[in-house]
Amino acid sequence: MNLHQLRFVREAVRQNFNLTEAAKALFTSQPGVSKAIIELEEELGVDIFSRHGKRIRGLTEPGRAVLKSVELIMQEIDGLKRIGNEFAAHDSGSFTIATTHTQARYSLPKVVQAFTQKFPKVRLSLLQGNPKQVADMVLMDQADLAIATESIASIDGLISLPCYQWEHQVVVPVDHPLLKSKSITLEELTAYPLITYDSAFAGRNKIDHAFALRNLKPDILLEAIDADVIKTYVELGMGIGIIAGMAFDAERDKNLRAIPAGHLFGTNVSRVALKQGAYLRSYVFTFIELLTPTLNRKLVEQVLNGEKDMYEL
Repeated sequence: MNLHQLRFVREAVRQNFNLTEAAKALFTSQPGVSKAIIELEEELGVDIFSRHGKRIRGLTEPGRAVLKSVELIMQEIDGLKRIGNEFAAHDSGSFTIATTHTQARYSLPKVVQAFTQKFPKVRLSLLQGNPKQVADMVLMDQADLAIATESIASIDGLISLPCYQWEHQVVVPVDHPLLKSKSITLEELTAYPLITYDSAFAGRNKIDHAFALRNLKPDILLEAIDADVIKTYVELGMGIGIIAGMAFDAERDKNLRAIPAGHLFGTNVSRVALKQGAYLRSYVFTFIELLTPTLNRKLVEQVLNGEKDMYEL
């Protein structure tokens, strides 16, 4: 048994059981991949793949168990390589962050700017998606960490830590009647069409829960994944918006006014999520510290290694 055989098994699955594509991805020949897989199956005494003629079609039951072990072994190998790379060049490499639009647009710019100034040789990438998508990116090793709101806290295989708290705000045109209210109520909001986030984003579940508790049925006119889109339609007078507080800038959003809504929808917590057992380059810890100064490297490592109970704000 050797690492090449394990790589071939993993790549065959990643390439949807197309051995020709797997061979191309690994810069080798298709017969070589096929032979190595057969030799591994003979050594293990089980068929890893089901076949139709000479073509593989899928994983067998023992093959699924083998693949899990292969993934764990290859993850450890990749970790060893990263350790070597870090000691060889601790201030260079690649770093991929998976996050939602709201975080990327409003929370991260200054952090990213400070990070790139500190590590100019690190190639930084931002991938965007909804909370489930960014969590999957980390689980699939497509990203080093994910940043999103609470929903990523309960995903198996991830360790998440709190970054900061935020509240929703209601945004309205400058002459809107709600601006006269001393403390807006849910009942007042139901009198207007609402424009807010898609159900997968930015604490939308708390918005829905607040109305449900009062047996209120708001008129959700439009859902979007982007606060800028929400604000655009509010400016057109189509309704009132509910957005993350960080997404409103009084200077930039001169045609709108923001009304605090934390007393209606509660407090939300943005979190940073890491793959359980993953090896992190030193500059990833630095990024986390820039994002949330209370999360130092020692604390993050203790939580990742299970040496400390989950940290909360």
